[in-house]
Amino acid sequence: MKDQLLLVLDAGTTSTRAIAFSQDGEIVASAGRALTQHYPASGWVEHDAGEIRDLSRACLEEVAAQVGVQRIAAIGITNQRETVCFWDLTTGEPLARAIVWQDRRTADYCAGLKAHEPGLEARVQAKTGLLLDPYFSATKMRWALDNWPTVADAARDGRLAVGTVESWLIWNLSGGQAHITDATNASRTLLMDLAACQWDDELIALFGVPKAALPRIVDCAGALANTALLGRRIPITGVAGDQQAAAIGQACLSAGMLKATYGTGCFLLAHAGAVPPVSRNRLLATVAWRLDGAAAYALEGAIFVAGSAIQWLRDGLGIIASSADSEALAQSVPDNGGVSFVPALAGLGAPYWAPDARGVICGLSGGSTRAHIVRAALEAQGQQTADLVDALAADGVAAAMLRVDGGMVANDWLCQDLADSLGAVVERPRVIETTAMGAAMLAGVGAGLFPDLPAAAAAMVAADVRFHPAIDGVARSARRSQWQAAVAKVLAEVKPELNLEAKL
Repeated sequence: MKDQLLLVLDAGTTSTRAIAFSQDGEIVASAGRALTQHYPASGWVEHDAGEIRDLSRACLEEVAAQVGVQRIAAIGITNQRETVCFWDLTTGEPLARAIVWQDRRTADYCAGLKAHEPGLEARVQAKTGLLLDPYFSATKMRWALDNWPTVADAARDGRLAVGTVESWLIWNLSGGQAHITDATNASRTLLMDLAACQWDDELIALFGVPKAALPRIVDCAGALANTALLGRRIPITGVAGDQQAAAIGQACLSAGMLKATYGTGCFLLAHAGAVPPVSRNRLLATVAWRLDGAAAYALEGAIFVAGSAIQWLRDGLGIIASSADSEALAQSVPDNGGVSFVPALAGLGAPYWAPDARGVICGLSGGSTRAHIVRAALEAQGQQTADLVDALAADGVAAAMLRVDGGMVANDWLCQDLADSLGAVVERPRVIETTAMGAAMLAGVGAGLFPDLPAAAAAMVAADVRFHPAIDGVARSARRSQWQAAVAKVLAEVKPELNLEAKL
């Protein structure tokens, strides 16, 4: 029935939200709660898994009450990827805090693996599409088993369950009946064979993770689990990691289509078709979705710090009162005044993969103002994206258009700067909640409301505005050179072998 709604749980890094969509893509109701961020040591980031569970259910129930629980046809879930939860199968309670994707505590462990066996990373990448980096889930699992007795004891006793956020939420929403993960989230763990979409025994042995604790890998749409919401049984029929969900919500459904999501971090996905791609430029290969047992794949570049750089300017330095102030400040000066800001506040992601990198603001003079610093922080988003697009081009994927979403792209100045930085058209959708939209589309397909994803996209997705490049190639090259020189300063401290300045 057309009046039935799709309810999405979007369990993000800084908040968890529930959004109800109509079948034509309109947001009918929403509710959200902020998540507490825990920083127990430098480079460590944790969440309270119990808080994620409780706030997520509260949001679902609030929206269900707003729209009427009888109108909800199905539930879709999308989530912050790589973040790992640990819980007790007998009590259902968390055994420790969740280790968040941004966490860098396993940097030395990853470096040790690469140093001990020089060819190991290449073999792991060939099997998983990923690199040996603290970003991914398996090293976090290993650390918890080695350092948290509650987790180690549960593993020894056969009580341990481990999974990424969607797995933890589904286990709770189903009353402990479903311990599952979808193929997109599983592909981010360093434990899944990308071609087979199954846990790999060699990788499980490498990281020493108990296989019995892992969830079962399932499709992204279908009859996945059931939950009781306000007294009514509702099926969970769609699940995907947030970046894959955003690509689906942007209708990037055929090979070569690109999207970038600008939230806490920025993640660019290029649809690569039905065969696992191989990057020779330190991009990641990942599952875009799996339906009816058949996977589609993508190349991905991860930027660890995007919106969180603006948040840092607000909360850490106090030079802006709100994130919305950044647009007016950037517009208040004609250029960055020679200031560059490399926001490596959580290391550098693709294509550098330098977890120990630290941020830098350089090019300051007596004439520099907070407006120049804020502008440089926003310009860093375009330049980091250009780094990824250059890597994609080297891998044979040309970007004629970039579809963008996430909270940052409400900023028109940023979207125009992205187009200028890339020399490509940037398209912003009518509904920028594309992560939730993608989960709604999957839930709609899984519930039988749409026959396939193209039909769901035709019904639910619409473009809003396009931004065209407004600077010439000379100006674009000059900006790229300034950025690359700043990045070279950062990498010289941690990866001198890259010697980017020699390439300028």
